[in-house]
Amino acid sequence: MPVAELDDVRLFYTDAGEGSPVLLVHGWSCDSHDWNHQHDAFAARHRVLAIDLRGHGRSSVTPDGYRPRQFADDLAALLRLLDVGPVVAVGHSLGGVIVSVLAVEHADLVRAVVAVDPAYAVSPSIQDRVLANAAAFRGADGLALAAQAQRDMDGPATDAALVTWHGRRVLGTPHRVVAETYAGLYEAGDQIGFDPQSSAYLKQRPCPVLAFYALPKRAAHERTLSTHPASHVVAWEGAGHWLHQERPGEFAHLVLRWVAALD
Repeated sequence: MPVAELDDVRLFYTDAGEGSPVLLVHGWSCDSHDWNHQHDAFAARHRVLAIDLRGHGRSSVTPDGYRPRQFADDLAALLRLLDVGPVVAVGHSLGGVIVSVLAVEHADLVRAVVAVDPAYAVSPSIQDRVLANAAAFRGADGLALAAQAQRDMDGPATDAALVTWHGRRVLGTPHRVVAETYAGLYEAGDQIGFDPQSSAYLKQRPCPVLAFYALPKRAAHERTLSTHPASHVVAWEGAGHWLHQERPGEFAHLVLRWVAALD
């Protein structure tokens, strides 16, 4: 089993294909299986690294380390261990935050960012609700509440099997990991989940960004966050949170075409 032994964590990853490298980073309470719909299409043209974040999937569970900056440091350590980079870093939800942090804090390792319905630039108007969720997820019923929260992020047309999958995986993730990973996005003093801190930080990304959103309003805001001429934003109104799973072929086509154009 391909596992990287870092300072305090064992990270599971797969390494397939040849060519310029692509890093795939899943979201909260998920794992690298999230990219099965695109993996082979990407690996036909690129070297593809698909990672299980610490505490998720087949990676080890640690007492702490569940904030975006710590996840990004893990990925930087892995890329340096494997002598890989710069990568096109693709992240969904929490993963979109992590790859953005990687681009800012470890710019030499990131060629471009692909952010899929990322969990950043959240409006302060819903801050109280988000922080209440963080507190609730730590409670005795936290896993069940988090599983329902995941299902609620699917769209009305999302395939029923995907909805079930998204909820059940939360129940198979350690409670502490679920609670602390969510809280790490929004509670820490250096959080970059809420605006205006989020947008100020994201504008430091020096590389091109391709972003996918289900909500046009969020897509429009993303267009203000990058001045790189190769950056592009896609809005699929009516889709659920896992856009890459709902429209897998179209997603892979758009990402591969955009990456090819970078050359």
